[in-house]
Amino acid sequence: MVAVPAEKISTHRALVVEDNEHVAYMLEFMLERAGYDVIMAANGRDALAAVENVAPVDVILLDLMLPYVSGYQVITDVREHHDWQYVPIVVLSGKVLEEDIVRALDLGANDYVTKPFRPEELLARLRRVVADNERLAQAR
Repeated sequence: MVAVPAEKISTHRALVVEDNEHVAYMLEFMLERAGYDVIMAANGRDALAAVENVAPVDVILLDLMLPYVSGYQVITDVREHHDWQYVPIVVLSGKVLEEDIVRALDLGANDYVTKPFRPEELLARLRRVVADNERLAQAR
């Protein structure tokens, strides 16, 4: 395990839904190093099981092309789940067509990052959606 500097330690939790083993490992390492507690799901079915069985996380990082249940369906189900409906969703996908991006955003994704991605940019986007959601939660 890599030591995390004290200023990077957070109490944020992330659900990472990624079926590519190498990308999943890299994301888990990157997020843990940034101070996130990470829950991993290798397909859409496992992601939805986490939504049903785990307390809501602070952010979901979601691939769209997944086995069993698509990322689009995961977005829809998360937005319909009472406890998870406000959890920010950042899509991380190789789908780069405008129609795919628009569909994900229209279903309720908060942001969309295409693969290949830049790690620091992805972390900045995650920090932003988490901070925005925390501000909104105070107003609810």
